[in-house]
Amino acid sequence: MPDPITHIHIVLASQSPARLSTLRGAGVNPSVVVSSVDEDAALAAARDRFGNLDVADAALVLAQAKAEDVAARLEDDEANADAIGAQVADCVVVGCDSMLEFNGQGFGKPASPGEAVARWQAMRGQTGTLHTGHWVIDLRSSERGGTGATLGATASTIVHFADIDDAEIAAYVATGEPLAVAGAFTVDGLGGPYVEAIDGDYHNVVGLSLPLLRELLEEVDVPFRALRGQ
Repeated sequence: MPDPITHIHIVLASQSPARLSTLRGAGVNPSVVVSSVDEDAALAAARDRFGNLDVADAALVLAQAKAEDVAARLEDDEANADAIGAQVADCVVVGCDSMLEFNGQGFGKPASPGEAVARWQAMRGQTGTLHTGHWVIDLRSSERGGTGATLGATASTIVHFADIDDAEIAAYVATGEPLAVAGAFTVDGLGGPYVEAIDGDYHNVVGLSLPLLRELLEEVDVPFRALRGQ
């Protein structure tokens, strides 16, 4: 029989329902703690330190900032253990951020319906790359096998958009969905009919790459099955 594995509790540093649903679909029931990161300020600070960022690196910078913000709050206030339903010494924090790279530019959520319409008018019939940065912080105590590690990587998936007309774009934007998601589209929601194909990890386009998360967790000696308590 396999050796028993101590259950590891995941804290998701994201308010994204799609990311939460992705983890739950994989048998993981994380706590959600939303970060208070100022994304513009975090990117500006990273550019001051490292120079120009490509879109994949920008997504990773924001994922790291969100994970670090939540990890610091959990460590500074042990009362948060009640909020997450677990001891901080049993937790690993996962932060994510997605950006669409299109024509050499990075796009998060559109600021207005007009901006969402303009994006879709440019994207239709074209391809873009959805980058999702992932950052993992091991908060577990050394007694529970913690490593103290903080590490991350970005997963990238090519997205092929359908060539839809202005009326279809207007109707989709009117649903409100494009305003709430990076790149102004979903593949798992109302935007699904307008994504003709993807090259790469489907879950990454949803907002969290399960294979990449598994690989990052293996770096801190956490097998994915430990997230299910098995």
